[in-house]
Amino acid sequence: MNNEDTINENIDKPEDIVESPVNETPSAPEDAGFTADPGKPGEGPKLIAADTGDHSTEDAGQPGIKTEEIDLDTLNSSSEIEVPKRLIDQVIGQDHAVEVIKKAAIQRRHVMMIGTPGTGKSMLAKAMAELLPKEDLQDILVYPNSDDSNTPIVRTVKAGRGKEIVNAHKAEAKKRAQTRNTMIMLLVFGIMGYAIITGQLLMGIIGAAFIFMALQYTRPKEEAMVPKLLVSSQKEGNAPYVDGTGAHAGALLGDVRHDPFQSGGLETPAHDRVEAGAIHKANKGVLFIDEINTLTPHSQQNLLTALQEGEFPITGQSERSSGAMVKTEPVPCRFVMIAAGNVDAIEGMHPALRSRIRGYGYELFMQDSMPDTEENQKKFIRFIAQEVKNDGKIPPFDKGAIEEIMREARRRSNRKGHITLKLRDMGGLIRVAGDMARQDDSEITTAEHVLKAKEIARSVEDQISGEITQRSREYELTVVSGSEIGRVNGLAVVGHDSGQVLPIMAEATPTQSKVGGEVIATGLLKEIAQESIKNISAIIKKLTQKDIKDMDIHIQFIGTYNGVEGDSASVSVATAVISAIEGIPVRQDVAMTGSLSVRGNVLPIGGVTYKIEAAAKAGITTIIIPESNLADVLIEDRYKEMVTIIPVKKFEDVLDIALVPEKKKDFMERVKELAKITPSEINIKAPPKPLHG
Repeated sequence: MNNEDTINENIDKPEDIVESPVNETPSAPEDAGFTADPGKPGEGPKLIAADTGDHSTEDAGQPGIKTEEIDLDTLNSSSEIEVPKRLIDQVIGQDHAVEVIKKAAIQRRHVMMIGTPGTGKSMLAKAMAELLPKEDLQDILVYPNSDDSNTPIVRTVKAGRGKEIVNAHKAEAKKRAQTRNTMIMLLVFGIMGYAIITGQLLMGIIGAAFIFMALQYTRPKEEAMVPKLLVSSQKEGNAPYVDGTGAHAGALLGDVRHDPFQSGGLETPAHDRVEAGAIHKANKGVLFIDEINTLTPHSQQNLLTALQEGEFPITGQSERSSGAMVKTEPVPCRFVMIAAGNVDAIEGMHPALRSRIRGYGYELFMQDSMPDTEENQKKFIRFIAQEVKNDGKIPPFDKGAIEEIMREARRRSNRKGHITLKLRDMGGLIRVAGDMARQDDSEITTAEHVLKAKEIARSVEDQISGEITQRSREYELTVVSGSEIGRVNGLAVVGHDSGQVLPIMAEATPTQSKVGGEVIATGLLKEIAQESIKNISAIIKKLTQKDIKDMDIHIQFIGTYNGVEGDSASVSVATAVISAIEGIPVRQDVAMTGSLSVRGNVLPIGGVTYKIEAAAKAGITTIIIPESNLADVLIEDRYKEMVTIIPVKKFEDVLDIALVPEKKKDFMERVKELAKITPSEINIKAPPKPLHG
């Protein structure tokens, strides 16, 4: 029997591919989501679903105050709070998502999570890996194929068995190589001895060298027949969790490495060049892919095939590589897929892939804030304790530090009566505050450390905004005193947590076109912003009683290098245009924000807190905001004495505040009269349109 026959025989040995013995109760760790029931005598074990309720008290890693018992008035530090052991119990504010993940884990369903970055999508995916059953995990081996070297053979064995098989084959190959080498050396020494006895030493050396090289070249390579452990699973621990985010085709679907030496005895066996992909490493576990829409359509199609078949062969991904000639037998990849992304990720998904998830799983929208209730406050305080414990390098937070973090969480929610769930950003603030305490050699993190952290841990957008504001003041691009015609200080949001003063200028000129006047807006306006400019025409006609088709209205947004999107500047634009048409100056110590309806109502906008703080930094003292946003204002204490915030409901109120008093009396009287008239009742004289026969 030759070496290849031995290897092929070993492939089919029952002990290499045997599953768990029938009478052996599989071990099911308590976090698996299942427990093992030995059943009746003579019967095999049964798997029953574990209790997937809230175990935040049962699975606590340390004794302490339970979540529902947290009382900030009596709490000394975050170290007193009990932190849940399981990841699923550490998730806050995503109750619906938690319930879905628990159900999906029991039934092995796929899940797609859509929402803002940092809201806990990857944490839920890891939590699912804790809940999946793990007693049936497998190792995957790839063997050489004596019939077709370009079609390696794939076999699965019990977890942990693969390494034993590979080591056994290596030991056997090493033993055979040593035996053969010994025989070769004996033969060489025999030839040399005979040559010495017969006095033909030179011929003996030549003959021995020739025989040695011939045997070395023609001898079978035992190591080439050793199987490769493609996927190794641990006997103990959670089901596999693999993050395939941003993976290229080879890393996701598997690949076969190129062999530069394809002949002459120097080639690497095909099976030894096979590399498992993320889909194979996630076999019996969870495959998490964030920003699913960034995968190429070809990769998404192959991913769909893997989901449908539960197995996927590995081949070389590059057509220029020798690995493209190799294609293994189908490799098991029965994974649960957790796809994630922002709202725009849905548009970039392969329709069939999304249909597969919807048909055999769940779709979730991740909340970015939660109601500011007493129960949720306790959960957020526990989140602070979790971050401190999980980091392991920062001191606990005292009551004052916890209150300051809570205040910042309300501020960052940008919504009245809510707490932010952008927990990655909040976790970053917690760690920076802890670093401040560590730098001071403090054993506790205080409110002072949190305030320092808020200043140091500012986002790049906030830092850029501050720099732009400073330069705008230096070059008088932002004016915060006096009055000017056709100039208004608008407000905008930069990024997610920063505001900026947005100067807007307007001018009205007689039209030079025979087809009538037009509104010309510059400043890299995007779609919604352009539409908001068109919508203000109705209110301008109503309040000025002038036919604007006889004039060109020029609107300029100053310093908008990254463009303008949204309609929150429509109040500012309308004010600037009316000022330009009527020749009434606008107060430059006033800034404003708000969406304007065609009926003159000031509608709510987003980011009001950041906009107010940006205006305060620029030196503006009066800020006009929509009345419906008043409860959303959670500015820092240092800005409260610097600004006066005036909520409004109607556009007439904006004009009454922003226009210079001595110039606006007659105009405002006309505005108040016109405010009682609906747009359909306005009769603007215009030349009759020509009739076409």
